[in-house]
Amino acid sequence: MDWKIHQKKLAYNGHFKLTKYELSHEKYNGETTPLLHRELVERNDAVAMVAYDPVTDEIVLVEQFRMGAIDEDQPWLIEIVAGLIEEGESPEQVTIRESEEEIGCTPSELIKIAGFYTSPGGNSEWIHLYIGKISVEELGNSGGLEEEGEDIKITVVPASDVSYMLSTGEVRSAIAIIGLQWFVMNRDNIRQQWLD
Repeated sequence: MDWKIHQKKLAYNGHFKLTKYELSHEKYNGETTPLLHRELVERNDAVAMVAYDPVTDEIVLVEQFRMGAIDEDQPWLIEIVAGLIEEGESPEQVTIRESEEEIGCTPSELIKIAGFYTSPGGNSEWIHLYIGKISVEELGNSGGLEEEGEDIKITVVPASDVSYMLSTGEVRSAIAIIGLQWFVMNRDNIRQQWLD
């Protein structure tokens, strides 16, 4: 199927970029749509990592203020380690850097879980999702970069509690939900692999 961009205009260039598009695309019946007006929030691709210590069988979660949840009573969300990829960096390099910045430890092994769009209806962000082997003995008390305005609370959670946290809605960030659901399904295999 085909599509055509008729006009593209940068509407805003701040922490994110907002681009206005005029476009048309082929429909499933073979016809072409009328001229469509759409906005796209454009941002760098990102990484996320489920931080897992197979020795203690614990997950490391982070909690921080999130602008997207500003209309909620509590806009502090429980998440997994994550960050944006800068030009010239590989996803693996960024995953290691973000782990060091947010939870104070370097993963000794990374396994790619998946790649996915977070909200493709209007956002270009692509996530590279990993599970990282870490040691909870290396953790700091709080994380993030002060110069980036980060204030991150670190929490160590028994792996056996993750399903309950997901089922009660305690985790409300889609990236964390996807990563933690994968972990619940694969915990036994990954733990055996990393302990052998």
